[in-house]
Amino acid sequence: MESGTQFRLTPAQSAFCAEVRTLAETDLAPLAAAGAPGHVNRPLLAAMGRHGLLARLFPGGPDGRAEAAALDLCLLRESLAQVSTEAETALALQGLGTYPVVQNGTEEQIAHWLPKVVAGEAVAAFALSEPGSGSDAASLSLTATPTTSLTTSLTTSLTTSPTADGSGEGWTLSGEKIWISNAPEADFYTVFARTTPDAGARGVTAFLVPADRPGLGGEHLDMISPHPIGRVTFDNVPVTRADLLGEVDQGFRVAMRTLDLFRPSVGAFAVGMAQAALDASIVHAGQREAFGGVLKDLQAVSHSLAEMATRIEAARLLVYSAAEAYDSGEKRIAGRSAMAKLFATETAQFVVDAAVQIHGAVALQHGHLLEHLYREVRAPRIYEGASEVQRTIIGRELYRG
Repeated sequence: MESGTQFRLTPAQSAFCAEVRTLAETDLAPLAAAGAPGHVNRPLLAAMGRHGLLARLFPGGPDGRAEAAALDLCLLRESLAQVSTEAETALALQGLGTYPVVQNGTEEQIAHWLPKVVAGEAVAAFALSEPGSGSDAASLSLTATPTTSLTTSLTTSLTTSPTADGSGEGWTLSGEKIWISNAPEADFYTVFARTTPDAGARGVTAFLVPADRPGLGGEHLDMISPHPIGRVTFDNVPVTRADLLGEVDQGFRVAMRTLDLFRPSVGAFAVGMAQAALDASIVHAGQREAFGGVLKDLQAVSHSLAEMATRIEAARLLVYSAAEAYDSGEKRIAGRSAMAKLFATETAQFVVDAAVQIHGAVALQHGHLLEHLYREVRAPRIYEGASEVQRTIIGRELYRG
């Protein structure tokens, strides 16, 4: 892996970050606070649509396939996370669930769904994980069974969907997905199913499945999360070739292409949370009187703040460097993206924990910023590839070429 160059934001990029933070403080954070925990916050999504944040996520416009620059995605997520993790997560999940359509969908799929996503009117979900297949995504078992004909009732229902061709040729999906963000409230799902048994990653196909398909069900899971996470069940759910995202048996590439784009920005999300925790700690340590002075004058506290700040800056540079590598078209980015996600998410865990320690018991009160961050910071070390998976990727890359 080649080393990255030193990175510095341009004045325009810095101004954009400040603009996003201000917007989050004045408009998005109040909407996030008013939402029901564990449910999709549709007013929040609509506001992000009105303010053009979702359009920034999809720069090709409602009809285009253009990807966001990975660095722009990182700046957007980091800036939102410093103010509102709910707003950040809502935006990121729209991107994660929709980018397989942008990158691999048909013109009809894009024309129907992308304008609604950009406007904040349709909720997307990325359905990859299963009860027996989390980090080892290539071992998924949701079955796509070929069918040469569909019953009259199913064909009728399919022809009413803009993502089906009504030809009667396709598959039925059977099984379940679990730990799916935005489930079961999403309007459509990017679903990865096994079309060829015993073929590992080479036997997986991606489908766009609208939430109103017959046989599709789901339930909420009680998780430590402000947004919905649920189980999605497939009871012979019919899909046709018009629902394909990409080619048959090439769905693992569809998933990895989206994850390659989003993995550095998970690190950016973590950096944003860590920065919020550090900012709060700097204020608290500068005001809290103890032992005849203020906390910041105690060497133990000042050294802790210095360590937090140093790790955050290192994580930020790793994230920006990985994003820049993606945007410049470097071919071997897996290792750098893995380093960025690994170091940034582990750093955020360290920083938030240290911030709680500096604040003391007040940080554990419900409603305190750090109590919120302490709950939020744990999940990014697991999703989109756990820390152990990132270390495996990095180790493998060290011996390539």
